[in-house]
Amino acid sequence: MDWFNNFWSVYSNLVLTLGSNALLALSIYLTLSCGMLALANAAFMGLGAYTSALLTMNLDLPFPLALAAGMAAPALMAFVIGKPTLRLSGVYLAMATLAFGEVVRIALINAETLTGGALGLNGIPQSTQWWHVALALLVTLTLLWRLRKSKVGRAFEAIKEDETAAGLMGIDVAGHKMLAFVLGAAIAGLAGGLNAHLTFFIGPSEYGFDRAVDILTMTILGGIGGLTGPVAGAVILTLLPELLRAFKDFRLVVNGFILVLIVLFLPKGIWDPARFKQWFAHWFGLGGKKA
Repeated sequence: MDWFNNFWSVYSNLVLTLGSNALLALSIYLTLSCGMLALANAAFMGLGAYTSALLTMNLDLPFPLALAAGMAAPALMAFVIGKPTLRLSGVYLAMATLAFGEVVRIALINAETLTGGALGLNGIPQSTQWWHVALALLVTLTLLWRLRKSKVGRAFEAIKEDETAAGLMGIDVAGHKMLAFVLGAAIAGLAGGLNAHLTFFIGPSEYGFDRAVDILTMTILGGIGGLTGPVAGAVILTLLPELLRAFKDFRLVVNGFILVLIVLFLPKGIWDPARFKQWFAHWFGLGGKKA
């Protein structure tokens, strides 16, 4: 087992980051599955990270309770800002939630006495273990799978397809949108809390516009046709920079080129069950012969 111990000592942070990024991708998958282009997940991650880190550093709160608080804080904030912002749609909703993210980032910078300002927080207890991340991801996937198969999940799908028609069918559009927004915020806060207690240090710059775009890219790249897509997109975007280290200064160029190719040739994402069924039917001749 020496090879595994050597591997884990070098790549343990990367492996655990895969799990936290998968949680982030699943958090925005929830809002996208309800037809909302909301880009506040990076800010929710930051709220969860700072809340849980401050509680463990200043109050010695047990790690599970700190994580729970890290989920509750962004969920509560999502409920508060969801009332006015979820009336918007499309690019207007995206702009409003991005603006909220900037407000959070600037607030974290200015609250120096509490958050450490631009320098961030140092000395966060490294409490996150591999099984914490694995358990969080497993529970989240299970809950979202059950949700997707439930009446609520079908309502999400109806709202995404046609919001007006869904309302005429008696679906509480505003209520379901708020539910997706709040649940997504809680999952992003969980990812933030786990990540904060893994990396020892957090700063406001980690939760800005770039992180918001990264989270969206993971989900779109993987595909929103199922839960597998966001997880696959998170794994690919997390591993690509490591796999392309041999390109050194050209690594970001090659990374971007690969993403462009995937978007051009797989517009519905890497995980597209309908495309897989078509390929399977073609390969095995299940499509039937034309008359």
